[in-house]
Amino acid sequence: MLDRKFLRENRDLVTRAVDAKRETVDIARYYEIDAERRAALQEAEELQAEVNRANKAISEAKKQGEDTGEAIAAMREVAGRLKELKARAAELDGEVETLYLRIPNVPDADVPVGGEEDNAEVRTWGEPRTFDFEPAAHWDLGAALGLLDAEAPARMSGSGFSLLLGDLARLERALINWFLDCHREAGYVEVNVPYLVAPQAMTGTGQLPKLADDMYRCEVDDLYLIPTAEVSVTNIHREQTLAGDELPVKYCAFSPCFRREAGAAGKDTRGLLRMHQFHKVELVHFVHPDASAAALDELTAQAESLLQKLDLPYRVLLLATGDLSFAAQRCHDLEVWSPGVGRWLEVSSCSCFGDFQARRAGIRWKGASGKGLVHTLNGSGLALPRIIVAIMENYQTADGTITVPEVLRPYLGGQAIIGA
Repeated sequence: MLDRKFLRENRDLVTRAVDAKRETVDIARYYEIDAERRAALQEAEELQAEVNRANKAISEAKKQGEDTGEAIAAMREVAGRLKELKARAAELDGEVETLYLRIPNVPDADVPVGGEEDNAEVRTWGEPRTFDFEPAAHWDLGAALGLLDAEAPARMSGSGFSLLLGDLARLERALINWFLDCHREAGYVEVNVPYLVAPQAMTGTGQLPKLADDMYRCEVDDLYLIPTAEVSVTNIHREQTLAGDELPVKYCAFSPCFRREAGAAGKDTRGLLRMHQFHKVELVHFVHPDASAAALDELTAQAESLLQKLDLPYRVLLLATGDLSFAAQRCHDLEVWSPGVGRWLEVSSCSCFGDFQARRAGIRWKGASGKGLVHTLNGSGLALPRIIVAIMENYQTADGTITVPEVLRPYLGGQAIIGA
């Protein structure tokens, strides 16, 4: 969340940010009732001071044997008004807090304004492969090899779920282990986190209340299945103060991810492109506020290094305001080219949140140079199953088999071909 003083002093900027991010929060109403609430509190404070002075005067008058009836009656009226003001302020406070939690982070000044079509290409790496045959889409390739079953998961769970078999399931496991090993070697601390979290944890990272309809909730226990390990990892330090000389703190974590994808009906329904349940390795940074810009470049480069080692052509996009997440102030998307699908597929979003999440989750730092809220960042390193899609489609051969990228072969016992 944004600092309340910042909100008061930057109304035009915040209002523009709400519009640019295409959020639905009634920001005008927030400012209206927040002003009313603060006015009520100020008047209540003044009346309380008046009551305190009057009570003291009445007490002194009683000691002198003076008649205090009129003064007491006057104070009863003031006390009544004071009670009304406090009640009104409390009522407004609830509405203010509801709206406050729905105000998005402000994008960086140089973020392009607009929607997905206005995302800016920062750079590309590699060249899309050329084939002397018509490349197949991964759903046809996987089905032909008997490694991707679309019918069984539909029977047991409905749409948006997958069943990988044999070497394709092993390939995913190899990718997960390789991702984690690469990040550990780069200085990340590997953690294994809960997949069910309390509402406060989801609120801390910005999923609640805005994205409630996209989350799977276990109502009996009031717990949510995580949509990404970002939620659990960020909340490791909820309501804690980190030592300044220990920053940055960098974690990596594997987890399944659960998303209802409300509002995404009909999009990317074939194959593995859009799942209600999928696997991902997440990277999370806690950094000093002065280091967050450089940390985003480092985080993005770490995710890119995996794509380069896999020799998958990709592009880096700076997301426009309307494509930014609720909590992000800046985001780089990494998109891999998939020849069978015939388009770019997002496999990582690397975001900087400034102190937005830290303020919601109460994560601070303190050191010799001062104290304050940390800055948080996170990114996919990387997201599955779209990486599997990219490998299947980019490494397919004319005979319908799939070549295993060299870096993954040690994780598959030296196996070089899938489907042979």
